[in-house]
Amino acid sequence: MKLLCGNSNRMLAEDIARYLEVPLTEASVRRFADEEVFVEIHENVRGEDVFVIQSTSAPANDNLMELLICIDALRRASAKRITAVLPYFGYARQDRKPGPRTPISAKLVANLITVAGASRVLSVDLHAGQIQGFFDIPTDNLYAAPVMSADIHARYPQYQGKLMVVSPDVGGVVRARALARRLNNAPLAIVDKRRERPGESEVMNIIGDVEGRFCILIDDIVDSAGTLCNAAKALQEAGAAGVAAYVTHGVLSGGAVARVEGSALKELVITDSIQGTSAVADAGRIRPLSIAPLIGEAIRRIADESSVSSLFD
Repeated sequence: MKLLCGNSNRMLAEDIARYLEVPLTEASVRRFADEEVFVEIHENVRGEDVFVIQSTSAPANDNLMELLICIDALRRASAKRITAVLPYFGYARQDRKPGPRTPISAKLVANLITVAGASRVLSVDLHAGQIQGFFDIPTDNLYAAPVMSADIHARYPQYQGKLMVVSPDVGGVVRARALARRLNNAPLAIVDKRRERPGESEVMNIIGDVEGRFCILIDDIVDSAGTLCNAAKALQEAGAAGVAAYVTHGVLSGGAVARVEGSALKELVITDSIQGTSAVADAGRIRPLSIAPLIGEAIRRIADESSVSSLFD
């Protein structure tokens, strides 16, 4: 087994390598003067089972090209099997046609990864489960819920019995229910919101009694953080004892960090699927949570041809 990483999230790749006790493969992933991506692998990978660790986060197009060219380089170097490890799968929110004459970009990116030469894909908390069907190769979708639930138990023991899991929208109920089940079947609430335009949301109603409860907001992606901050405010006004948010992918674009810092959230916990900016690192209310052991164990099981789904039993 060999591990190769691009430039999108080297810190996570190094943590995964430490967990697996396998060194990262020596390679150069650099740019020419005109910003073309160039990849050169400095080790023999012929007949090897290679895992390419690369989040397609911002700059999404650059990181996607790095991934595709890494896969092509490995294929031409006669690697036995190439697994694209995507802790964060960019373009996942474009998984359907929201209107006429619009693309399904998630399917396009899936085609690109497949045609480049990937044998299988490993990702974490895909925005929509059907994206697995966009790939014509085996696809494993990992869930961060076990990592989050363990952290919640350790972080908030004083609220055991008073926890309530909250979905910030109707579409995230399945995700919220899965986390609630891991938190000793904590009760569930839903935020009913209406989105007037992209990037903006307005909380309309709280479905569920949150009075005196410590609320855990759960979502897969936080971008502008408007939805989470509005939901936290509405929960607080409804009598919640406190509100924390757990999100897998911290995109946090634009003024999201400042918005979180000035919100009613006690803290926002994000995994390291996307490498945090300096603003995220300096934020007092944003805390990272490592998913390197989760991804590392999944990689080990794929390499050993053993069960990945049993990780979540």
